[in-house]
Amino acid sequence: MIGLPQLYLVAGAMFAAFAVRGLSDRSNPRRVGTAAFWTLIAVNFLVGERLGDVGNGVIVLALAALAGTGQLGQGSAVVEASFRVAAAARHGNRLFAAALIVPAAALGGTLLLPATGWVDPKQVTLVALAGGVVLALAVCLVWLRPRLNEPLDAGRALLDAVGWAAILPQALAALGAIFVLAGVGRVVGDGIGHILPHGDRFAAVAAYTVGMAGLTMLLGNAYAAFPVMTAGVALPLLVGRFGGDPAPIAAIGMLSGFCGTLCTPMAANYNLVPVALLGLDDRYAVIKAQVGTALPLLIFNTLLMNWVAFA
Repeated sequence: MIGLPQLYLVAGAMFAAFAVRGLSDRSNPRRVGTAAFWTLIAVNFLVGERLGDVGNGVIVLALAALAGTGQLGQGSAVVEASFRVAAAARHGNRLFAAALIVPAAALGGTLLLPATGWVDPKQVTLVALAGGVVLALAVCLVWLRPRLNEPLDAGRALLDAVGWAAILPQALAALGAIFVLAGVGRVVGDGIGHILPHGDRFAAVAAYTVGMAGLTMLLGNAYAAFPVMTAGVALPLLVGRFGGDPAPIAAIGMLSGFCGTLCTPMAANYNLVPVALLGLDDRYAVIKAQVGTALPLLIFNTLLMNWVAFA
């Protein structure tokens, strides 16, 4: 049965390949530190379960040391510009069809794969997403006919440009789990429970959605805020007290957290790194462009949850 272990092997192999290719890139003045960083990430994915908590903790400290001391860099050797220009001129906007393969496969796989019995039902969406990435890569190799090393080098160049911020979602998700184990969710839930008017369901819904967005803005990622707010507010109040359906509550709650992601510089990998890559003058240009979408969407999520989760 295909599940997270197989996905971790694929991800680990990808990071290992990036490390090997990066180590041979002499245009990167910090290629040794960069290769070491991605090697540690590969080790974490490939054999992390065997290392235990102490071993993985050492890896996290080593990653922080490499990033904090400026050992990560970026080389100039990327996919040849002539190939990219020629492909863009030949195929035009049809190139975007390759990007659409990934979400289409994720949606189709989520609906169809459970019936096959081949996939872990708890991880079907992640398996479908990974399958979509592999399918999109295969289609592009057949369609665009690049040299076999070009997709790997292009991916490595993008990852080197993003740097340590690429692992922020993973790190912040782990932080959210730590918060739950430390009882932060219970403290948050008790505090909100004392403030809310007793029996006011809409106020509880708004506390959850707005709280998800607000905590996400502080922590930088909805994955860290989700376990705290869900354990502290959604489960005891929305599900336990008001009898809401946990599936739409959790789904819309996460979307509400993403509204906070759009509005915070703490989400550096989403909002600050693109500014650097695009060479924009305003550091907060991406955030300013997104706020007009995030706030109305947060209001809509609140109204939608209050409607569908208690029907």
